[in-house]
Amino acid sequence: MLIHPNFDPVAIHLGPLAVRWYGLMYLVAFIAAIVVGRLRLRLPHVAAQGWSARDIDDMLFYGIVGTILGGRLGYVLFYKANYYLAHPLDIVKVWQGGMSFHGGLLGVTLAMVLFAYQRKRTLLQVTDFVAPMVPAGLAAGRLGNFINGELWGRVTDPQAPWAMLFPTAAKDDAAWLAAHPQLASRWNLDAVFAQYHMLPRHPSELYEIALEGIVLFFVLWFFTRKPRPVGAASAIFLTGYGLARFTVEFAREPDDFLGLLAMGMSMGQWLSLPMILVGLAMMAWAYRRTGSV
Repeated sequence: MLIHPNFDPVAIHLGPLAVRWYGLMYLVAFIAAIVVGRLRLRLPHVAAQGWSARDIDDMLFYGIVGTILGGRLGYVLFYKANYYLAHPLDIVKVWQGGMSFHGGLLGVTLAMVLFAYQRKRTLLQVTDFVAPMVPAGLAAGRLGNFINGELWGRVTDPQAPWAMLFPTAAKDDAAWLAAHPQLASRWNLDAVFAQYHMLPRHPSELYEIALEGIVLFFVLWFFTRKPRPVGAASAIFLTGYGLARFTVEFAREPDDFLGLLAMGMSMGQWLSLPMILVGLAMMAWAYRRTGSV
């Protein structure tokens, strides 16, 4: 079995100040967005649309604000509304963790609405340009999750080549063992826990890096190298991310304060379904509107 390296979540210790890996990954995400955006400016059909390096810089500012505000408020509303209703002052304690991608997406969308209005462009023109810039940032964020040893996957067969032991999940492993005696017996997990004091899990953060980050990036990058109907790139992003997240959620441990919801699906899956449906509808609309196939 693989063993999670159990990194120190603090990358740099500066006396009373601490620079955390997760914060650095946000910085990497925004730098990656700038790099991809600058590379896209070299494409003739993109340059012909009048995009500039200044647009990317301004877009990044809007995106940062939308990501942080939307991601935090999305987590508050989608995942722990009752808790934050009782402890409203904790909403601002972002250093304690708690960000939602789907909330961040809504926040960025609103930010791009303002950006589009300021630049006198349509929202879809803006989101089509932004779409290929996002997956690299998503991969950086998931790498931050992996370094922190958080958002780990579900318990799996210890003989599986992907099985990984997460020291940060030890307490949850003990609770899982008591709650699932039949599955524990089938996989001989009592012996595994007795030896390691941990249980083998899917490294779901790495799956998300692969699908939401690497695969989705290459799909969008090559799709947008040629002129496409307005809205098509945005549709690919919505559908691609929705499918990737929906799939990985089968291996990712549900939030312990939510568990699985209706039809045995997680909150992440329920939030991803509208993305898939909207993305498919948008793709059909984009090509039908232009008469292209």
